[in-house]
Amino acid sequence: MTIENWAPPAMIAASTVQALRAGEYLFRQGGPVLNICEVVSGNVRLVRVGRAGQEGVLFIARSGDIVGDAALFSSNYHCDAIAATKAAVRLYPKELLLSEFRRDPDFAETYAAMLARQVMTLRTRLERCNIHSARDRVRHFLSLNASNDELTVELPGTIKELASELGVTHEVLYRTLATMVAEGEIERSGLVIKLIRHV
Repeated sequence: MTIENWAPPAMIAASTVQALRAGEYLFRQGGPVLNICEVVSGNVRLVRVGRAGQEGVLFIARSGDIVGDAALFSSNYHCDAIAATKAAVRLYPKELLLSEFRRDPDFAETYAAMLARQVMTLRTRLERCNIHSARDRVRHFLSLNASNDELTVELPGTIKELASELGVTHEVLYRTLATMVAEGEIERSGLVIKLIRHV
């Protein structure tokens, strides 16, 4: 469910949609926080660059995901947001969002619940980062993302994006998946993975 489905009419009316080309910045680390952004289509990477110039991917936002919300009570963005694909993003003015929180407690509560779900997702990612084996990281991801039949996982993005989310190189992920297929643990067809043995 997107913000547009439950936000007050004044917020929807004040929002705008920005189109992004792949590689284009939505905002930059240190830039002033003017908007909270919702991905309408495409993918947006949240990235922080280390002192040595290495890029760390914090999150890959997809349709319905919010970006910039971590800086809601800050003056500046804490990371870069870069379109990983052609994307469209809805911009909600930060000051209006804050005033709507004060005016409409139900809206504030719904927004807080959404943030709580994001915290749970981030804690899951932190848990996965403490798993050393690439294969065990894949198993962890598959076990948490299997559909209702507990057997099928449809990847939401590319293998490279999954590798970034798992904190491994895409070469390592390709090899790991190939080994798991060869050993009969999974079947893979494009972006659909079927669990043969429960992980």
